[in-house]
Amino acid sequence: MARLLGYTHPACLDHDTGLEHPECADRLGSVLEAVHDAFPGIEWIEAPRATRGQLLRVHDERLLATVLSPPPHGTLHLDPDTVVSPGSPEAALRAAGAGVAAVDAVMHGETDVAFCAVRPPGHHATVDAAMGFCLFNNIAVSAAHALDRFGLGRVAIIDFDVHHGNGTQAIFEHDPRVLYLSTHQAGIYPWSGAGNERGAGNVVNMPLPAGAGGGAFRQAWREELLPALRSFEPQLVLVSAGFDGDRRDPMAQFDLEPADFGWLTGELMREAAHHAQGRIVSMLEGGYHLGALAEGAVAHVAALLEADAGTGPR
Repeated sequence: MARLLGYTHPACLDHDTGLEHPECADRLGSVLEAVHDAFPGIEWIEAPRATRGQLLRVHDERLLATVLSPPPHGTLHLDPDTVVSPGSPEAALRAAGAGVAAVDAVMHGETDVAFCAVRPPGHHATVDAAMGFCLFNNIAVSAAHALDRFGLGRVAIIDFDVHHGNGTQAIFEHDPRVLYLSTHQAGIYPWSGAGNERGAGNVVNMPLPAGAGGGAFRQAWREELLPALRSFEPQLVLVSAGFDGDRRDPMAQFDLEPADFGWLTGELMREAAHHAQGRIVSMLEGGYHLGALAEGAVAHVAALLEADAGTGPR
């Protein structure tokens, strides 16, 4: 079994998005409960706060001011879907800080892989805008830290959330040190991620139609995206792990099963073992059906551990 550290923080539950908002604290609670039950031996570490300097590698001062200065009471909508509340600054700092700490741990050899069970999610946040439930771009902060702190020249970001990670792509599309690979549903929020969006040759998008199931998903990764990852020879693999492609999720129309997420994770483990000394950091993104989210996360962590939880890749 691979060594795995989990990163989370109670403050991530205090980001209050309001009644009936799909990105709610129960999401994280369901993931933590399911993963704890399935893998009681995982060591969990409280995520530190990201520093201002770490955030400013990918965001500008205006966004930091917006996120870190919420109203003293109630909530403020930054757009129709994205909310800050009194508990949001600490949650956002801990979510971004989890990825930084996880990168440090895998790069220093303290663990093989890490799973960051945090919220708010991050991959829609751009340099200067919070959007799509996302405040800071957690995976981008992690990638920039790996590049600057450890001098890496090849960091891969794998994004299998059903929604395109427009913020991550925009932050790195002109930086050839970062490869961004994504499958997502075509024609839905954030209405980006077309196949002809190539960045500096470091972006590969595979939009799939509504109704796409495991066969189409696996084919896209097997025939297009995994070969691109292999050719890149990453020194570190980062994963935006969104489980909203599950057939039960109300926010999109993919037809995936937990086993599909487990299969892809197993493939990423093999590529990371070959090129990146096994180093993988995974960060939770979307997933809005609590049962599907929990099962997807368990399948994902099972594959990260190379253990059999019944839904992993076999």
